[in-house]
Amino acid sequence: MTEVLLVEDDPAARQGLELALRRLGYGVRPAETGEAALNALVEGAADVVVLDVMLPGLDGFEVCRRLRRSSDVPVIMLTARSDDFDIVGGLEAGADDYVVKPVEPRVLDARIRAVLRRISRAGSPAETYGELVIDRASLIVRRDGREVSLTPIELRLLLVLSGSPRQVFSREQLLELVWEHDYLGDSRLVDACVQRLRAKIEADTSEPRYIQTVRGFGYRFGPV
Repeated sequence: MTEVLLVEDDPAARQGLELALRRLGYGVRPAETGEAALNALVEGAADVVVLDVMLPGLDGFEVCRRLRRSSDVPVIMLTARSDDFDIVGGLEAGADDYVVKPVEPRVLDARIRAVLRRISRAGSPAETYGELVIDRASLIVRRDGREVSLTPIELRLLLVLSGSPRQVFSREQLLELVWEHDYLGDSRLVDACVQRLRAKIEADTSEPRYIQTVRGFGYRFGPV
């Protein structure tokens, strides 16, 4: 059973989502505050975190930032607004996806299933690109011999891009291939994830060697 850590301070919203997710077959561990969520993750693992932005004490952004220091568990942010502040803030903090409230349970179910599918996929043996090694079988990435800690969405983006070196992918293509959004999604998901991925695998993010921008079109992997 997939275990969801549901972090929502509004009792009615939390109880409604918890009931809906349980009916969909998930195990749910509710938390009312950011502190409680972080403690819950220390006490036991979760397969995915559904995290509200507006929380008392530590807000969702700070919870996500602290979580990313020690965990690559998928995080889906819940935001009551569709403006840049919440969306970009969540993505920059390390969230893998977001859903705007009020939340339709089956939409959230689809997002959870998509992010978990990204983790389970594996491919061919290790590939070497200069000092970067991508092992598709074990889903381990190393740079200069040291393992790089990537979130599931960062790993999926790297696998997609590196799977077709020099091919230019538009943001819309990457939304479909990486996030599995079946609608015209938000390109900020792609740009924020590219920035985080570059920070982890590039020696110089101002002159990226691996994840390159093709102005007016999108992104490509290499040449390296």
